[in-house]
Amino acid sequence: MTPELTILTLAALLQVVQYVLFAIPANIELGTGYTSSARDRPPSRQLSEKTARLQRAMNNHFEGLILFSIGVFIITFSDQGNAVTALCSMAYLIARIAYVPAYYFGLRPWRSLIWAIGFLSTVIMLLAALV
Repeated sequence: MTPELTILTLAALLQVVQYVLFAIPANIELGTGYTSSARDRPPSRQLSEKTARLQRAMNNHFEGLILFSIGVFIITFSDQGNAVTALCSMAYLIARIAYVPAYYFGLRPWRSLIWAIGFLSTVIMLLAALV
């Protein structure tokens, strides 16, 4: 497996971890009656600030993972993987791991800087596929 595909797999597992980190407090705060329902109505209670941050961090990773996956697939299927794309993949993963506590604890402006590192890493991978 290429380094990029290995890191994509780890990034997907990070998404699973983020889901669990969010789901446990969300179930406690909203109750399993609501979380197991069809959610046709808004919850009668709101998520706590920290749990809502976990949800937003998780959703942000879903969004970032789409572009990162495209970059990894293009690099892998076009056999253009190199040290730069492997480094970008690692930077993406490290940034996404660091993003969770940065968002949870409300670390400004660090959260945005961490996000930008992951995004820029993805963009560089996409551009590398074109050269």
